[in-house]
Amino acid sequence: MRIFLMLLFLIPLCIFGQYAPKIDKYQHKTITTNADTIYYHIYSNGNLKDKNKIMLFFQGSGGYPLFRQSIKIDTLKTIEDGEVKIKIQKYRVVQSNVPFDLDKIPNDYVFVIISKKGVPFSSDDKDYLPNSIFYENESLDYRVWQGDQVIKDIIKKMIKKPSKVVIIGHSEGADVVAKLGHKNKHVTHIGYWAGGGNSQYYDFALFIQKEVQAGYISQLDASTRLDSLFSNIKSIEKDPTNIKKFWLGNSYRRWANFSEPSIDNLLKIDKPLFVAVAGKDESVPIEASLLIPIEFIRHKKDNLVFKIYPDYNHSFAIPPHNNNEKGKQCFMDVFEEFVKFVEQ
Repeated sequence: MRIFLMLLFLIPLCIFGQYAPKIDKYQHKTITTNADTIYYHIYSNGNLKDKNKIMLFFQGSGGYPLFRQSIKIDTLKTIEDGEVKIKIQKYRVVQSNVPFDLDKIPNDYVFVIISKKGVPFSSDDKDYLPNSIFYENESLDYRVWQGDQVIKDIIKKMIKKPSKVVIIGHSEGADVVAKLGHKNKHVTHIGYWAGGGNSQYYDFALFIQKEVQAGYISQLDASTRLDSLFSNIKSIEKDPTNIKKFWLGNSYRRWANFSEPSIDNLLKIDKPLFVAVAGKDESVPIEASLLIPIEFIRHKKDNLVFKIYPDYNHSFAIPPHNNNEKGKQCFMDVFEEFVKFVEQ
C-alpha cells in the first residue's frame, strides 16, 4: 500500500473546558488617569446601546493573561481506496481564565472583565510569565480600585443609568468583590464564590488540622507544620512589600495585601449577597466559609444567601473518580442559579 501525506491546516477554535471563549467578540476599552492605565474588555450579545445592566467578573490569583492561545497538531491515519493516508490537522487551542458560556449571559447585560496590571488580554506564549509591573501592583486594594474605576467609566460613557450592576468574584476575586461591594455605590448585587471568611493565612492552618482529624498525621506532626506556617507568615508580615521573595508561588507583597479577613468587608455590604461554597474545595476549606452565615446572623443581617454545593471542587467542577470517568464542569450551573437570585 502506498502512503500519502496530506497537510490540512484546519484551525477550528477549541478550549480547555466546555465553552467557546469568543475572544474576538470582546470590545477593548482603556481608562487613562494621571497615574495609571486600566484595560478592560466588554462582551455584548447585540448592540451595546440596548443594554441596561452591567456584570463584572473578577478571576482568581496569578499574573496570567485572560486567554492563552496555542496550536495543537494531531496526526490522523485513514484508509481510502486501499491506500493509507496521513492527515495532519492543526487546531487553535484557547485556555481561558474566564469560565463563562457567554451565550448564557442574559441579553440585557454587558459582560466585563479586567486585565491585571501589566498582563495582556491574550498571549500565544505557552511559557508566559508575569513581569515586575504585575508584582508591583498585585494587591487587593489595587484590584478594587480597578473595578471601581471601570464601573464608573461604563456608567459615564456607555450605560448612563444601569438598572443593575452585578459583580462576581471567584477565589481571589471573591476577596475583591467583598471590598468593592461596599465601596462602589453603583453595585446592586454581589456573587462571592469559593472564598473563605477569615484571612487567607488561616486556611492553611485549618487544612493542617483537617489532616489530623482525618487521621493522616498526628497532632505532634501538625504542631511542627503549624510552627513552620507561623514562621512563614511572620517573614511575610515583616517584609510585606517584597516582590522578590515568594511563598507558595506568590510574592510576599501579594500575601500581605490579601491577608485581611473577608468577613470584615462582607459585613459592610447591605446589598443582596450570594455566597457559593464548594463542598470539596481543595484550596479554601469549607469550614472557613461557615464563619460568614454565623456572623451575618450574629449581626442581624438578612441580605445573605449562603449555598453549599456538596460535590464541587474549587473550580466548581465535579472531578472524575477514576481514569475511566470524565469530570463535569458546573460553573455555569452556579451562575444560572445566581442570575435567578439577581433577577427575582
